[in-house]
Amino acid sequence: MADQKNYITPQGHARIEAEFQQLLKVERPEVVRVVSWAAGNGDRSENGDYIYGKRRLRQIDGRLRFLMQRMDAAVIVDPASQQGLEKVFFGAWVTLFALKDNSEHTYRIVGQDELEPSLGYISWVSPLARAMLGKQIGDVIKVIAPAGEEQYEIIGVQYEAPDVPAQQPK
Repeated sequence: MADQKNYITPQGHARIEAEFQQLLKVERPEVVRVVSWAAGNGDRSENGDYIYGKRRLRQIDGRLRFLMQRMDAAVIVDPASQQGLEKVFFGAWVTLFALKDNSEHTYRIVGQDELEPSLGYISWVSPLARAMLGKQIGDVIKVIAPAGEEQYEIIGVQYEAPDVPAQQPK
C-alpha cells in the first residue's frame, strides 16, 4: 500500500492538518515543558513525570511523522468537482437497497484516513466501495461478505450530505 495514492476529501485533509497543528503547537510544547521541569527535579529513573513525558513525547513525534507522511502523499479530491455526478465516484454518498433483507444503507466513499463506520464513511479501497465505483442508480452490485455474497441495488447517488442519518448493515 505504500505506493498507493492517498485520496482524501478536502474535509478529511483539513482534519489531519488540524490534528497535526494541535500536536505541534499545543500538545508537544506542553509535554516538553513538563519534561524539562521534571528533569530539573533530580533522579530521572524514578521520576514519573519525566518517564511518562518522554514516552508521550515519542508518541507525539511518531504521530507527527505519520501525519506529515499522509499529508505529503495526499491527493485531495473535491467531490463537488466530479464529472458525471450520476455515477458513483470518490466522495459520493451512496444509498443502497439490500436485496437480502429489504433494508436501506447510506455510505460515503472516502479516503483511508477518514474512516468513520458509525457515520457510514467507508474507504474507497473497501470491497463494498470498489463494487460501487463507476456504477449508477439502478445497478445491482455483489459483495462477498463474511456471511456470504450480498447483493445491493444502488438507489441514490449524491455528492452533498444526505438529510438522513447513515445506517449500518446488520
